[in-house]
Amino acid sequence: MLNVAIVGPGLVGAALVEQLVAHAQSPRFSSLPIAIVGLINSKKMAVSSTPFSATDLADWKTKILASSAAPADLAQFAEKLAAIKGATAVVDCTSSESVAEQYPTWLAKGLHVVTPNKKAFSSDISLFQKIKELSSSPQGPSVYHEATVGAGLPILSTLNDLVRTGDRIVKVEGIFSGTLSYLFNNFSIPGATQKFSDCVAVAKASGYTEPDPRDDLNGMDVARKVTILGRAAGLLGIGIDTLPVENIVPEALRTVSTADEFMNRLPEFDDHFKKLNDEALESGSVLRYVGTVDGSGSQSSVKLARFPLDHPFAALKGSDNIIAFTTERFPIPLIVQGAGAGAAVTAFGIFADLIKVCERFGIPSAQL
Repeated sequence: MLNVAIVGPGLVGAALVEQLVAHAQSPRFSSLPIAIVGLINSKKMAVSSTPFSATDLADWKTKILASSAAPADLAQFAEKLAAIKGATAVVDCTSSESVAEQYPTWLAKGLHVVTPNKKAFSSDISLFQKIKELSSSPQGPSVYHEATVGAGLPILSTLNDLVRTGDRIVKVEGIFSGTLSYLFNNFSIPGATQKFSDCVAVAKASGYTEPDPRDDLNGMDVARKVTILGRAAGLLGIGIDTLPVENIVPEALRTVSTADEFMNRLPEFDDHFKKLNDEALESGSVLRYVGTVDGSGSQSSVKLARFPLDHPFAALKGSDNIIAFTTERFPIPLIVQGAGAGAAVTAFGIFADLIKVCERFGIPSAQL
């Protein structure tokens, strides 16, 4: 049995709980050896030596993290989990750097870590290396973070397989942001007439952007994903502080105090974006916001770039992600494409990683 504890059961964490419960109740998968034994949010926590029931998990906010639950204490939470018999995985569903900094402590206690949180793998290199060191033993605790890049898409696992089998990475290039994918898939296509500010407004109203769209347009989320992939490819010198990142937020709007003010003033720069788009279309290309990991380590970048109309990136629809792996074995790129954001697909990526932890401990595949 793999015990699971979820840190930050928000949208993604709640979706994971729902998927685990539904999976366990299915006749086909009723013997799934995964059980939830811990939940913690910013205010309350609960840890049990026996699995929470499906009934309690269906209403975990009031039945498990009720007002009578213990006050949240992440250190105490980890201590209690470490005392539970058997293997335990902590699933960090936050985007918190301070939570990510706890991974070495959790690993030292023998706890596995599964997470979509990008911070541990894209921030200070010393934290990244400490995590890798503590999870390197075949018999010791493991770390899985497929969902840090592309939610449930098999991006990191594909890259890891290429690297482990001795392939030489030439380039990994992709559209890693669902928000920026949606924006430019609608703004920069032949025949489109929408203004850039209108595209951003529609994306924001549809829930594709962060509450402040500048957090998407500044490119830092893409930079973290490129850093994660670069480090997975062995490029330890890559980092968000050294990576060239094109911030497409107009300079005059980078310091305005509120998201509302930014949205109100963004139409002032529609002509700027129209000019960029017109120039691309006149050359037979479209604009796409891409991240690139250069295998040599010298040309990695995050930027707005042009792609010809017959390029796979130009044909992307909706808010999908697309990643192209160019290697010695795959001179014509190996492409992974699909939904790269959303609670359900991110939870799927986490769930799949939990199954990998189970497989590492030799649980028969028939049970999975």
